[in-house]
Amino acid sequence: METGKFGWLDSILTHMESESAKKASSDVFNVCRTQDLSPPWKHRISRSSQSNPRASEFPIYPLLPYLPWLDPENPTQMGSLQSLPPLSTLSTSVTSALNAKLGTKEDLTQASSIVAEFLTQCDDLERNLVNLNSTFESSLVSYASFSNRIGDLFIHVNSNFSDLGSSVCSRSSVSGGEGLGEELPSLAKEVARVETVRAYAEVASKLDNLIGDIEDAVSSTMNKKLRKGSAQNPEETRLVAINTLKQTEDLLASVTKTRPQWARLVSAVDHRVDRALAILRPQAIADHRALLPSFGWPPPLSNLTSSSMDTQKSSEVPNPLFTMRGDLKHWYCENFLALCRLQELQRQRKSRQLEGHNREVVLHQPLWAIEELVNPVSVVCQRHFSKWIDKTEFIFALVYKITRDYVDSMDELLQPLVDEALLTGYSCREEWISSMVTSLSTYLAKEVFPIYIGQLEEESATGMMSQARTSWLHLIDLMVSFDKRIKSLVEQSGILLSLQEDGTPRKISSLSVFCDRPDWLDVWAKIELDDTMEKLKPEMDDERNWTKKVQGADLSNSDDYKSPAVSSITFKCVSSLIDRCRSLPTVSLRSRFLRLTGIPVIKTFLDCLLLRCQEAEGLTALTDDDALIKVSNSVNAAHYSESILKEWCEDVFFLEMALDQGDHLGESVAEYSGSKVPIEEYGNGIFHEEIVTFEDFRTKWVEKVTVVILRGFESLCRDYMKNRRQWQEMSEEGWTVSKTLVGALDYLQAKMSVIEESLNRLDFAGIWRSLAAGVDQLVFNGILISNVKFHDDGVERFGYDIEVVFGVFRAWCLRPEGFFPKVSDSLKLLKMEKKQVQDGLKVGQKWMKENGIRHLSAAEVEKIGKNRVYTK
Repeated sequence: METGKFGWLDSILTHMESESAKKASSDVFNVCRTQDLSPPWKHRISRSSQSNPRASEFPIYPLLPYLPWLDPENPTQMGSLQSLPPLSTLSTSVTSALNAKLGTKEDLTQASSIVAEFLTQCDDLERNLVNLNSTFESSLVSYASFSNRIGDLFIHVNSNFSDLGSSVCSRSSVSGGEGLGEELPSLAKEVARVETVRAYAEVASKLDNLIGDIEDAVSSTMNKKLRKGSAQNPEETRLVAINTLKQTEDLLASVTKTRPQWARLVSAVDHRVDRALAILRPQAIADHRALLPSFGWPPPLSNLTSSSMDTQKSSEVPNPLFTMRGDLKHWYCENFLALCRLQELQRQRKSRQLEGHNREVVLHQPLWAIEELVNPVSVVCQRHFSKWIDKTEFIFALVYKITRDYVDSMDELLQPLVDEALLTGYSCREEWISSMVTSLSTYLAKEVFPIYIGQLEEESATGMMSQARTSWLHLIDLMVSFDKRIKSLVEQSGILLSLQEDGTPRKISSLSVFCDRPDWLDVWAKIELDDTMEKLKPEMDDERNWTKKVQGADLSNSDDYKSPAVSSITFKCVSSLIDRCRSLPTVSLRSRFLRLTGIPVIKTFLDCLLLRCQEAEGLTALTDDDALIKVSNSVNAAHYSESILKEWCEDVFFLEMALDQGDHLGESVAEYSGSKVPIEEYGNGIFHEEIVTFEDFRTKWVEKVTVVILRGFESLCRDYMKNRRQWQEMSEEGWTVSKTLVGALDYLQAKMSVIEESLNRLDFAGIWRSLAAGVDQLVFNGILISNVKFHDDGVERFGYDIEVVFGVFRAWCLRPEGFFPKVSDSLKLLKMEKKQVQDGLKVGQKWMKENGIRHLSAAEVEKIGKNRVYTK
């Protein structure tokens, strides 16, 4: 085939290779050289040459103005091209095209359709040439403007250098170089300014090129998305854009640290990068969502019945993430990796932009790719949830089963991709679990809790009891149980939740619904408190629980407290409330819950103890043994409660609450400036006030019991105190103790026996020591310094009496005389020889210390010594 109506094609190509085309191309290159536009020109030429080898030598788009005669739609201009030229004159590309279309004579019948196809291709090429020409012209204008500005800056710098040189030369010629030293600082400043301008221009040029590459890649990605028949994978283009974004971010981070004054340049680049990311991320997410149905995600849930939810992993539904094969798996992994790299890039950018501010909110956002896996599963699950509003246990069972069945694929398939993307601080296992729990919490907050709140409000308005409180408590039980099972799934990764500081406990707790609705937490606390008090009130009213002692208590030395069983019952209820709130995700919520539930229960118990003691005091003024036993039991319960609370406050669970309380109070010291509690006592523990209250209660009533017994002893030994002659009379034969003292000692011993039997060991020790101190003071004031004259027999009689008093207290200590300091020192002084006492009164303090008299003053020693009558 030598000639034909397609000869105009070869004519066009021949013309494009003609001297006029070459000249036109040469003219365009010369214009670019004069405008110093080589970087973008080369940039565009290199990109064009990748797709068309001929374009690298003879670009087409500059030739468009030189081809006005080319109009394929105007047949009048192609009259001379109705026959093909000789075969030897046709180019290889034209020959190949014609041979492909017209291989046989039968193909000539399709000549008209072939002509139409070539005409269409020519139209497309022409439109592309026009668009490229327009883009190229705008790039030329933009770069020329930028180049001119840089040129003006360098011209200005050269001018300043010239002026500076002239000034230096003129001054050196006039003053012989004396002023050169003065010009050097200005010269150095100017050089530094020039260097800054040069560095700025270099960085700006790099950033401009990088931003151009990013926008080109984004545009290319968009175009490939529009042209569905594109052979190239869009993921490759997106990867190029992500890599360029990473280079840009590294350069911006360096500029931010080394040149903080270039903030406007960084801001301008950030603005353009944000626009690019606003396109890339939705595209990547859209591609990810489009891939999910292709490999069967979300998995079908139709075979998950209520009977199979709590069983082990279902074999009927294979894991779609494990069944992916071939190109599908490759595309999904590439898309997943791109999402992770985009998120890491976004994290780095936000970290840089929020430098110096609170960055915790953005440094650990949920993993985008995992969220895209959870969202369709959540949508499918909610179709089932809507049928189970009254059977919420099915909701928790379904969520747990799905979470458990697919958690292994997160570790085995997806975690390596996250590690490859260098997305630090992320565990696919935890992200999958937290996203599933978050979807459950969102559903509970929107669909379940509002129904229960409405039922409670209706119950409150009508005054009629309903199942609302029971349903609420049942839901909380399910949530607490679910959170414990979920926690075990997370800890299988080997990371303890207590060591994490990124808010993970909140993300994996269904009770996080209360974080955004603290008013619901108050409702829950009120229901729990009412339920606890309903159970506890009958136990407090049962008198048997006040006589029966604690059995199998939590404290190792519980036998020493002799606490009534009601105290153990009370703190078991409080412990149950504490266990209920352990699953709450934040320390502030736990503290709030305990203040609304546990502390009121403890205060109610304390009020009950106080009421029982007041009743005993009002009836018999504590003179009756039953009243003493009743008060002793209350004191035992208070001491037991105090010990339990102190032991709890040493636990990490409560220490965190104390620290959180201290932090909040430290931020608002002024608000608490009028508080009765000193600022330094804040943060001692959530139960600090209750511990102090129990201590005060116990101290107060132990003191009251001591005073009552001491008053009884004093009343019974009043005659003994008033009988002053007995210390001057001769001792009776066979005498052991004064008869008037026997009744008082019997009373003291009887009361102490009752107290010892009923009161705990620690508080009993306080009582007998206080009694010893009271008796010591009573005897000393009533006898020894009351101007009583002691003869030798009287001293002996007094010594026998005091030994009997010591004997009463010897059952609880080895040296009771140590608890009667004044009486012991006085008796020691009375037993001394006359000369020794007289010499001692002259010497004073030194003699007193040498003779072991340490608890009497010099005046008291002198008074007792003068009252001593020596008959021998």
